Parts: sequence; structure tokens; C-alpha cells
Amino acid sequence: SIPLRRHPRTGISALRSAASSGVDGVGVILLAGGVGSRMKAGKPKQFLELQGKPMLMHSLDLFRGLEGIESITIVIAEEYRDMFDDIVKADDRIRFAGPGKERQDSVFNGLQQVPESAKLVAVHDAARPLVTPEEVYNVFRDAKEHGAAVLAVPMKATVKESEDGSFVLRTIERSRLWEIHTPQVIRPDLLKKGFDKVAKEGLEVTDDVSIIEQLPSPVKITVGEYTNIKVT
Repeated sequence: SIPLRRHPRTGISALRSAASSGVDGVGVILLAGGVGSRMKAGKPKQFLELQGKPMLMHSLDLFRGLEGIESITIVIAEEYRDMFDDIVKADDRIRFAGPGKERQDSVFNGLQQVPESAKLVAVHDAARPLVTPEEVYNVFRDAKEHGAAVLAVPMKATVKESEDGSFVLRTIERSRLWEIHTPQVIRPDLLKKGFDKVAKEGLEVTDDVSIIEQLPSPVKITVGEYTNIKVT
């Protein structure tokens, strides 16, 4: 089972009473297009139930309750969208985009649905249901100041490099390594510029701020919490 840490207070009104980021105009991209093949659970992992509701609903409910959210784009296959009918009727910030072949394609599709007026784009994995409002507000603030920011925690594991997959080449200095989480928050103009470069040069990236690194442009590390796990 997955250990869920409850927030001290629950509900949308409680989230709004938490310390806000002082940031507005955030377009959220919630990635929920994975097929969950590694879990072999019979259905995509984002639809597995946690505390009585699908996993992705934990993140969706959190972002709906935060201040400064201008839009929420759920990147998800069409056959699963009817489960959001009631939410869409109640919240006109919700919109949809189709998943792509790779993560960067899904983010690109989601970006097309973010309003032009958005000041920041926050990309979050639906498979990370335990992110806290405080973490989100902190990374919003850092992105506003620096242009791009990502939640991360210092690496605890010892990491070794191998050239051939059979023998250790060297041990990498752990104090310089960070485990990257989401949300990853970026100014829209930087993200669009990064996507232009990725497309032009045929690059493949494994996370969103890697696109910004390609420009190159600085990415601020926002220290998060180890409880913001990704369910895989």
C-alpha cells in the first residue's frame, strides 16, 4: 500500500488559507496520459484508487484549490475524459489535451491549451499525489523570480557510473546530486523557446526543465519533501 500523508487541513477553503505564493496567472499541465505498463495493474496507474478516489484526483483537487491558478490542462486520452464531466461543469478552468508518444510531446500538447495570458506553466505528474500546497507555492515563487524552478530533494542513494554496464567506472559525488520531482515551473516564453530548439535539433529530454537547460537558461532548485513520491 501507498503511505498517504494527510494535510493538517483538508478541503479547498483550507488550501486557500495556506500561505500563498503571491503568484498569479499559472497554467497547470497535469500529465495523466501514461498507460501504467510497469505496474501491471490492469488499468493506468493514475486511475488506481487512493483514499477512495482515483490517484490523479488528488493532484487535480489540490491545484483547483490553490490561489493563482488560471487554467488546468489534463493531458489524458479521450476515452477517460467523461469521468471529469461534473468537474468541467463546475470549473471552467479545466481543459484537455491528448498524450504524445514521449513525455515532451505530452507537455507540448498541453502547452497549446495554456492561455496566452499565463505568466507561468507548471507541469505536474498525476502519479505524484502527495505533493503539498507549501511545496507548490515555494516552487511558484522561485519560478517567478528566476524564470524556471523545479522541486527536488538531495540524493540519498549512492550512485555509480558504468561505461559498459558490467563494471563500475566511478562513484559520483552524492552531494552534487538531486532527485527531481514535480511540479516543474517555467515561464511560457522560455518553454516555447526551448521547444523550438528541441524540435530544430531533434533532441530528446526526460523532464521539463531539461528543455530549459538546452537554451541554456538557469533553473532554480526548490527544496521539496521526500514524501512527494512518484507511483510507478
